[in-house]
Amino acid sequence: MVRVYPTKSEMGQAAAVEGSKKIQAAIAQHGTARIMVATGNSQQDMMEALVRNQDVDWSRVEVFHMDEYVGISPDHPASLRYWFQKHMLNTIKPAKLHLIKGEAQDSSEECLRYENLIRSAPIHVCFLGIGENGHVAFNDPHVADFNDRQTVKKVDLDSRSRMQQVKEGHFREIEAVPHEALTVTCPALLSAESMVCCAPESRKAEAVRNALLGPVSTSCPASILRSHPNVSIFLDADSASLLPN
Repeated sequence: MVRVYPTKSEMGQAAAVEGSKKIQAAIAQHGTARIMVATGNSQQDMMEALVRNQDVDWSRVEVFHMDEYVGISPDHPASLRYWFQKHMLNTIKPAKLHLIKGEAQDSSEECLRYENLIRSAPIHVCFLGIGENGHVAFNDPHVADFNDRQTVKKVDLDSRSRMQQVKEGHFREIEAVPHEALTVTCPALLSAESMVCCAPESRKAEAVRNALLGPVSTSCPASILRSHPNVSIFLDADSASLLPN
């Protein structure tokens, strides 16, 4: 299902409504909800609306995120955990919170630790975005694998992905953006029972078109979303501008 809204704010609010219903349904069925959440500018409107939704009992929600830069501490202003704290955790307190330690001395051990947490029970809702190069989480085209046997892995970030972080204001220059990250893999993201994807702004229009209309291929990792039986994609007028009317 693809929905298009006039503005980024309206898109975010609609996605939050959809996401809150899915969280409530998981709580009603299982007693708790396990969710995975992307960070970044494209998720900000949705997240701000979601955490204000008083229908969600966050004391029964277990939260994961999906990527972090290698070598960056959680108090670094560009850390994805820092974004998490600012836009989510300053407002609500989930029952459990699981974060990827980008500064871990042994990345392989950290990937295994996080994999065991994710695989301990089903993920009910995955909130994600689409990168300018079509990435989901930090699965850039050159490292994305739709049949990946790993749940979490260390990856090299491509230059377009790193430049996106500069354009979004997280780093002052590309030289400051880390070259590596730890990320949840494509199959692990797709293992969620339902998915809510927010991809606003004109700089995402090409990736959105490729994801929805191009071949299902790692050249645009987000194209794999079309294989999921329960995915809702939320766009604004700018990100949908290259789609047929």
